[in-house]
Amino acid sequence: MKMRTIVVGRNDADQRLDKFMTKKFRNMPKALMYKYIRKKCVKLNGKKCDIDTKIKEGDILTFFIKDEFFEEQNADNYDFMKAPVKLDIIYEDEQIMLLNKNPGLIVHPDENYHFDSLIARVQHYLYDKGEYDPQDENSFAPALVNRIDRNTGGIVIAAKTAEALRVLNQKLRDRELHKLYLCAAVGKFKQKEALLTDYLEKNEKQNRVYISSKPAENYKTIKTKYKVIAEKNGLSLLEVDLLTGRTHQIRAHMAYIGHPLVGDGKYGKNEINKKYGQKWQALYSYKLVFDFTTDGGALNYLNDKIFTAPEVWFVKEWF
Repeated sequence: MKMRTIVVGRNDADQRLDKFMTKKFRNMPKALMYKYIRKKCVKLNGKKCDIDTKIKEGDILTFFIKDEFFEEQNADNYDFMKAPVKLDIIYEDEQIMLLNKNPGLIVHPDENYHFDSLIARVQHYLYDKGEYDPQDENSFAPALVNRIDRNTGGIVIAAKTAEALRVLNQKLRDRELHKLYLCAAVGKFKQKEALLTDYLEKNEKQNRVYISSKPAENYKTIKTKYKVIAEKNGLSLLEVDLLTGRTHQIRAHMAYIGHPLVGDGKYGKNEINKKYGQKWQALYSYKLVFDFTTDGGALNYLNDKIFTAPEVWFVKEWF
């Protein structure tokens, strides 16, 4: 055991000490981490610090902890290096990437993970570009801001810096990022434009949701705004704006009003899905609008920008 020092970098700044250590020392039990801090085995600029102490860029952290927590990983052992570098990039700058995710690809590892996910591809891509190396980072890794179901396609935002991640998480939470969807629903709509308001309950065990027209215990309000933009062959092409972002909201809400999405195996109709021969649901997050009403910091340059996915497979095929 020997003393080690870490200089707080740009991507480490403005977070609590315990949050930083949790990310830096992933194999360290939390109880041990708190013990190290309490017993002054961790110091900030040579002084005692607490778990909620905020660290800043340029601060010097000194650690007198077990050497095993500082063991470096060989680049060949990074899981993300096993993912293919296959990305459809809509937009990229020094802070963010906008990615066009195809149906079938998971965004984050799950229980069936086999070293391929959108975030792994992003990290592999940035590693190859020399923009990301885990050895150079203490607590940050490029991350996805929003997520899309495996069987859904569309625009996913990736943050390349910690500041971009913080700003975009706040913008998403405060609805200063607007995501518009396209979907192909079965049948013709009597109302060509409407705001639907109902209530949704999520069943974790079944991995599905249920909708009611009346409020009830464990049901949350959902609001789905849609507009019919094309009709053809018994299908309607909708543009949808989610005013609440619940699990499976668009799919379940459309099925609830009698217009399930084509290809939806969970909420749709098997005979219709077989007719169109689709294993993916016809749902796509196709447009992203940056509409900041509060300061965007280093990302202010993105305000008022609109990005659109270049091609939506079911629009080209059916409409």
